[in-house]
Amino acid sequence: MEDLGSIRVFGLTYSYGRKVALDDVSVVLRPGRFTALLGANGAGKTTLVSLLCGLLAPLSGTIEILGFDAARDMRAALRKMGIVFQQQTLDLDLTVRQNMLYFAALHGLSGQQAKGRIAACLKRMGLDGREKEKARRLNGGHRRRLEIARALLNQPTFLILDEPTVGLDVEARGALVEHLHELCRSDGIALLWATHLVDEIWPEDDLIVLDKGRMEAAGPVSAVLAEQGCPDVLSAFRKIAGMSGPDEAGETKA
Repeated sequence: MEDLGSIRVFGLTYSYGRKVALDDVSVVLRPGRFTALLGANGAGKTTLVSLLCGLLAPLSGTIEILGFDAARDMRAALRKMGIVFQQQTLDLDLTVRQNMLYFAALHGLSGQQAKGRIAACLKRMGLDGREKEKARRLNGGHRRRLEIARALLNQPTFLILDEPTVGLDVEARGALVEHLHELCRSDGIALLWATHLVDEIWPEDDLIVLDKGRMEAAGPVSAVLAEQGCPDVLSAFRKIAGMSGPDEAGETKA
């Protein structure tokens, strides 16, 4: 493959019975780029994430992740990926450290490896010093930080986050968005951030817009805005999705 640091999707299609969830979607995600996957609820974002994670198999199309054909070698691709799902997956009765240790064991890390990486990942996400706290004692923002710290244990080059700020207050949401942008820049990670909230998308990001399962726009934010003739992401999204006013934008508004 030309670029082993990229994630390439070609002609991806998936249906739930007669309902088409994704229709001929093709995208490229590049290292060091924060790519926002924008769409209203039901647009197909979670289906695309599930296909990229190997939880679903495409009806047609191909997925190439960091040099691996997902259909032939998904295990190898997963070793290079970190995933944070929309639904919380922490064990709330375990401590912060125990949650991390369990995940480290799943990745086959030795005790020494796990110790060093756990300390580094918790520090990076602002959770150092809280290793002995039960996960249930963390607030929503810090639980999300713990899930991200856990996803970084295997030192991924591709990080997927599906609606990671759902349920967080404005301050926690903003801090998390800023932290992940910085992580993407500093580590050169290819990052896919699925969201329905336009204020989580920065001007320097890449943008993919899904509407009713179809990819309606893709590219740097500036290019998408120029193509749509719009001054900002919200107005571009409304135009693409055929929304006539603020009420129709629903939760997608800033």
